[in-house]
Amino acid sequence: MILSDKKILEAIETGDIVIEPYDRACLGTNSYDVHLGKHLANYRDAVLDARKHNEIDHFEIPEEGFVLQPGVLYLGVTEEYTETHHAVPFLEGKSSVGRLGIDIHATAGKGDVGFCNHWTLEISCTQPVRVYAGMPIGQLIYFLVEGDIERFYNKKMDAKYNARTDKPVESMMWRNRF
Repeated sequence: MILSDKKILEAIETGDIVIEPYDRACLGTNSYDVHLGKHLANYRDAVLDARKHNEIDHFEIPEEGFVLQPGVLYLGVTEEYTETHHAVPFLEGKSSVGRLGIDIHATAGKGDVGFCNHWTLEISCTQPVRVYAGMPIGQLIYFLVEGDIERFYNKKMDAKYNARTDKPVESMMWRNRF
């Protein structure tokens, strides 16, 4: 079951959902709009290796915007820091962003109960498109969880994305054993 606007507001009031900065105008019927943060990143190497730490270079989106290029993976970040303690957050792109040919995530649209951070975006595009820091980029949808939770994400010792940051975070696949 997806939380309605009233249920999202109740969860914000109880602290079960935290959104910083919060703007009531960004609350939709059953979602909350998030915005593109000022930081983007690219991988340094042209060939990525799932077993190694692939390093990234961060840069800021200038005031005049930045033109995304097709065939390039950009790591972005939401302007908003979020916490979700009793629901499963899903990040989806806004239809207006999709209609510009921008995808904001390749596979990582679902968060975990207990996720507390800015969201790293896996941005790609179908044609060159100029983006701006602060533009609406996605929407968070919250699903109810049935049953008790044994390990919240922010309490897991082996969680790879717990360190709070307002910059995009590269893949931590290399920390897995395979």
